[in-house]
Amino acid sequence: MNGRIRGSKAEAVMKAPSKDGNSFGEAIYGAGTDIIRTELGAYGEKLLCSSSAYVHGNGHWMRSTEKVGGELSYKPPIYDINAPDLYIPLMAFGTYLILAGFFLGINGKFSPEALSVQLTNGLLCWLFQVLILEATLHTLGDGDVPLLDVVAYGGYTFVAVSLAILARIACRYFFYTTTLWECFCMGMFFVKIMKRILIAEMRSCDKHSSKRHYLLLLVAIAQIPLLFWLGSVGL
Repeated sequence: MNGRIRGSKAEAVMKAPSKDGNSFGEAIYGAGTDIIRTELGAYGEKLLCSSSAYVHGNGHWMRSTEKVGGELSYKPPIYDINAPDLYIPLMAFGTYLILAGFFLGINGKFSPEALSVQLTNGLLCWLFQVLILEATLHTLGDGDVPLLDVVAYGGYTFVAVSLAILARIACRYFFYTTTLWECFCMGMFFVKIMKRILIAEMRSCDKHSSKRHYLLLLVAIAQIPLLFWLGSVGL
């Protein structure tokens, strides 16, 4: 009898802290998610994936607009969850430089001048990507596409280049296979971006013109020399 009473008391003592621990953990989790949403704004929503129009909507990126001086303009990325931002492009650009420096180091070719060459090549490639996208948009028609949006889209090239350099560090033959695959992926990425996002935001554009298809094909083909140029570190 005494053993049963002691056993029940022990179970009660063990269950009580567990309940308090769960409530304390739920309180911390709830406070953490609230902090992420309130302090980080749209970036917090991107991390939590709780109100993304792309995930929970119909699969299209809908940009938020606001009236400024009587004209509609797009909200900045911090206030628009579906707006492109420069976080991933800048992080990918930094990763590209780190991997390029590491590759030069393991091959005995590292020097500040060699790394500065890779920095210059990366900036020139980024500029060429922006010029290609801007030229395509202006050729198709006048569009109200923010320049920083185009810069952000062009910076995604360094994600593919970083993967290609990792493959080159592992094996030289992997580099060519990976780069060709990344050229195809980036070509499809830019074609979908131009068709579904940038061109969709333009006020005047002949969506059934064959000229558009040739220009989009040119954008996709342009990724081949650009990616191989950036990936040829130390050559």
